[in-house]
Order: sequence, then structure tokens, then C-alpha cells
Amino acid sequence: MSKKKVGVLLSGSGVYDGTEIQESVFALLAIDKRNAEAVCMAPDTRQHHVINHLNGEEMNEERNVLIESARIARGEIQDVAKTDAASLDALVIPGGFGTAKNHTKWAFEGPDGEIRPDVKKLIKDCAAAGTPILGLCMAPTTMAKALEGSDQKVKLTVGTTAENSPYDIDAISSGINNTGAQAEMKTIREVLVDEQNKIVTAPCYMMNASVYQVHENIENATDELFKLM
Repeated sequence: MSKKKVGVLLSGSGVYDGTEIQESVFALLAIDKRNAEAVCMAPDTRQHHVINHLNGEEMNEERNVLIESARIARGEIQDVAKTDAASLDALVIPGGFGTAKNHTKWAFEGPDGEIRPDVKKLIKDCAAAGTPILGLCMAPTTMAKALEGSDQKVKLTVGTTAENSPYDIDAISSGINNTGAQAEMKTIREVLVDEQNKIVTAPCYMMNASVYQVHENIENATDELFKLM
């Protein structure tokens, strides 16, 4: 019996300008633990900018999203534009600012920011086909943009205002609602399952959480994803 193929959509390497690395590694581990094959992909495009992760300052450098994402994928990665959604049994999108900078422009323009056509197509095609999708951390904003204007009114979470977060959960949730999706509040100990649309979302590092809590959040979310498969 062939292994299930789970796409993992990356956005660079590093939380402030690319993919959240710990979330990515935990997701890859969760997929492998369930005897499925991870298919890593990313846009072949220039990063919006490069951030020094020691001090948070912008650096005078240019980097490519696909090449940087290959660091996480150990070189086994493909251009998202060349990925056929029909070849995937599920899709996972880790968080990090890269999804809001390199997949969309949410970090700069909120819900009015554009989304890359190749990223939109992949997510939209998966959703239309009923292929289960898991969005971690900030990734639900990219999912909301991809499905904006569609007939699918999805339920998504980026966390809760009831517990501490380094980010403005209320504002981000309002932005999600503005796209036509429905934002719900969930803690780091919870995941949101939209069974009708086969979408799972989990807060991860959108909340003040330990690395262990994020690992457990992703494990629980992956369990739900595989149930939908």
C-alpha cells in the first residue's frame, strides 16, 4: 500500500521572514510518525526582506523563498507553482511571518493584502477537492485569503484573546472575518476542526507557548487532519 502524500507549504526559513522552523520540523515529524510522505514546496520568488534574527533588524540582503525553504526540507522541495493539488492527500501550512510576507501581504496590508496566485491556486484546489488542510499559527490568514470569495465559508483560529499572546489576536481574527471566513477563539491546548470543509487550524506560537506546548498542539492537530483523510 502506497503512503499518503501530505504537502507541506513553506515560506522561507526563520520565524521573522520565513517559515517558523520548529513548527515545520514538528509537522514533518508528525507526518512521518503516521507513515505518510511529506512533499515540501515553496514559491520560487524573492523574499520580501531578510531579518537578522538576533536583533530583529532588516538586513541588506536578498534571498529566494524556495532556496531558503530547502534548508528545512533538506533539499527535497519543489516549486509550488509546479505542484498538482490532485497528487496530495492532505496539505499542511506551518506558520511564521513568511506566510504573511511571502505567501500574502497580510503583514503589511492586513486582509486587503494580495496573495500569490500559485499559493492561492494550491489551497483553493485542495479545498475544492475536499483534500484536508491543516494551518498552523499565522497560516490561517493565508487560507482565508485563498478562499476569499469562494462558496466555502470556513472556520479558522489563530488563538484566543482570553490568554496571553505576543500578537493582536483580536485584530487578526477580525481580518479573517473580513475575508468571509469565521474566526474562532482557541487556546494553545486546543485545535479547531471544521469538519464540513475538512480544515484544521491550531494556534501554536501565536500564543505565549513553550516548545513542548507547540509540539503537542501540532500533534493533536495532525491527529485531526489524519481523521479527515
